[in-house]
Amino acid sequence: MELSRPPMGWNSWDCFGASVTEEEVIENALYIAKNLKKYGWEYVVVDIQWFEPAAKSNEYNEGAELVMDKYSRLMPAVNRFPSAIDGQGFKPLADYIHSLGLKFGIHILRGIPRQAVRDKTAIMGTDMTADKIAAVNSVCEWNHDMYGVDCTQKEGQLYYDSLFKLYAEWGVDFVKVDDISRPYHKEEIEAVAQAIKNSGRDMVLSLSPGNTPLAEAEHVRKYANMWRMSDDFWDNWDAVMEMFDLCRDWAEYTGNGAYADCDMLPLGKIGIRSAGGARDTNFTYDEAKTVMSLWSLMGSPLMFGGHLPETDQKTIDLITNEDIIKMCMESHNPKEISNKSGIRIFTSEPGYIGIFNVSENTIEYTPEKDGIDMWTGKAVCKASIPPHGVLMIQCAK
Repeated sequence: MELSRPPMGWNSWDCFGASVTEEEVIENALYIAKNLKKYGWEYVVVDIQWFEPAAKSNEYNEGAELVMDKYSRLMPAVNRFPSAIDGQGFKPLADYIHSLGLKFGIHILRGIPRQAVRDKTAIMGTDMTADKIAAVNSVCEWNHDMYGVDCTQKEGQLYYDSLFKLYAEWGVDFVKVDDISRPYHKEEIEAVAQAIKNSGRDMVLSLSPGNTPLAEAEHVRKYANMWRMSDDFWDNWDAVMEMFDLCRDWAEYTGNGAYADCDMLPLGKIGIRSAGGARDTNFTYDEAKTVMSLWSLMGSPLMFGGHLPETDQKTIDLITNEDIIKMCMESHNPKEISNKSGIRIFTSEPGYIGIFNVSENTIEYTPEKDGIDMWTGKAVCKASIPPHGVLMIQCAK
């Protein structure tokens, strides 16, 4: 799919882990439609384990029985997604999301279910069964539901084609494929990209987890719309410091429809059934501004991770700042130009400068160029930047 701007939306992982329900998805979709859509927020993404009836947290249940059709394709668990009854899959939910003027996305894991391999279930379009196309030595380190697919066989491509044919029938607009970018599974990335083309429906292809290897920058730009720079990004300052380095390294490879992804924004009410327990984000307000500023200056996709109906208004104000969103949508050629004395400075075209105070002390800073503080809308002459804070400037033309 060709993209003209970085995707913006909501993903269920940071608040509900592996156990989100249809009701919770709809609650967040309704909030987006009413409050955020006009600012460009549009994707509603159901994250991992939607096919597991017993999922209750961010933990994975070893050996759990998954819901699967006769062609080895995972299906939504009806106890969590009741509209999927009678084999309808995600089509009713996707239709509802579309009726709100929004777009619908899902998370999948690379490969074919081990359950399908065990039971030797069918593959659509061929007489070959699941056990014949599985790469049983290619497994995920952290989730044991799947084997890789042997894409040197034409039946491997046929399996991925059958998946994305199903997703196209459901009306899926966004697919986050996990356990594919680290380690970097080049053949399966190409197979997934081809399957999307073969499906006849435009879908955003997002690759996880990071760190995606820099050595594969040109390949990933060719086949994916977005890819993770880091492992799961959570609400602690060390993760932000790591992200500065990753943004520096990836800056020359992002933009023009293919986006290095800083990962979800763990802001607002998170951890309800996910890592760290229910909480308002551990980021201070200044740290949250830094995160939103860095993501937007980089032109990263913006995927909000909090439960929107329970997110505080100050956070909503951060993610609906029209100048910051405009920067995210038009930013290009980002780069780090300075890293010294507790200050990291990133720029992007046209005329954006982010002065990030990564120290533990307030810093007085006088910009070299005239401009507007994008968070306050006021002209900047001299500024006090708090610890872990940012001065985000749009230069005067």
